[in-house]
Amino acid sequence: MEQRMKTKFEKEIARMRRIEGQARGIAKMMEEDRYCIDILQQFAAMEAALRSARMEVLKIHASHCLEEAVELGSKDDQRTKIAELIALLEKQAR
Repeated sequence: MEQRMKTKFEKEIARMRRIEGQARGIAKMMEEDRYCIDILQQFAAMEAALRSARMEVLKIHASHCLEEAVELGSKDDQRTKIAELIALLEKQAR
């Protein structure tokens, strides 16, 4: 049996698979014409799970990519990585 290579995103991949299941569950609820409030509650749960996954990926980025740029990168590389992060945070704040 082929063994899958582990990545720094292993937990987040599993989390995203659960979120996929939530999305399928919501679609099924809609197909079954379930009560709108129940559907909306499931949307809220899925959105919370997505926010949590996004925050974990951000933490991984800060602890791996940014740390590496600070330790090993040039000043230009450091500035680029920090600018990327700032742009992302600004975009998410909108």
